[in-house]
Amino acid sequence: MSDPTPVIDDLREEGEELDRLVAGLGPEQWARETPAAGWTVAHQIAHLAWTDRSALLAVTDADGFRVLVEKALAAPHTFVDEGAEEYVRSAPADLLARWREGRAALDKALREAPAGARFPWYGPPMSAASMATARLMETWAHGLDVADTIGVMRPPTERLRHVAWLGVRTRDFAYGVRGITPPADPFRVELVGPGGEPWAYGPEDAPQRVTGPALDFCLLVTQRAHRADLALTADGPDADRWLDIAQAFAGPAGGGREPKGDTAR
Repeated sequence: MSDPTPVIDDLREEGEELDRLVAGLGPEQWARETPAAGWTVAHQIAHLAWTDRSALLAVTDADGFRVLVEKALAAPHTFVDEGAEEYVRSAPADLLARWREGRAALDKALREAPAGARFPWYGPPMSAASMATARLMETWAHGLDVADTIGVMRPPTERLRHVAWLGVRTRDFAYGVRGITPPADPFRVELVGPGGEPWAYGPEDAPQRVTGPALDFCLLVTQRAHRADLALTADGPDADRWLDIAQAFAGPAGGGREPKGDTAR
């Protein structure tokens, strides 16, 4: 059984980095539209605060979380936006304080979770490590939208290994959420990390393969960039199809982002 502490530590660092990015913003910057249609910087932080609360409920109050799941099932295409709207009504200072409190409470709950415990989620149940990984993925992805909006470049870090791992693990989910039967055999995914180190997943002899920069793969599976703008290569028809539908986040199939240029695959 793996120790969840390292990924919980990385989740905390990811949140603190984004916190430093937004803490000094003025009201006009909080109100700026981000690359996510209809969402401002405040919506991005509100979404993180709301989903952190959802994760905290999943870890500490399974009955309370089931109520959220019922609401999500009743309105699958609007539930996430409604959650962000609920929190974005607060003043920026109050929203930031709410997000900080939620992050701290979730951090504590994950660290104190019993070894081997699994918690309900909008998809399959999660361990403490998997929950922290999912929260890190969301924090990184929404942080990118914030950084792009205020014109700040965020260098990729080793924390991306968690996002890449989740992107590989959610392969079958990406097919299933679209009503497509996943391929029977695993793929080989070979990525180059931010420091030039190799990150590899799946059997070495798998005929279906994906290769490229880890950053690009993480941008793809979080749907923060269009495949046409990324340096990812697919070998095999199944791997090629996956790169068109990959998503590491729970919920309905995402629409993704429009391509920025005419780069050929």
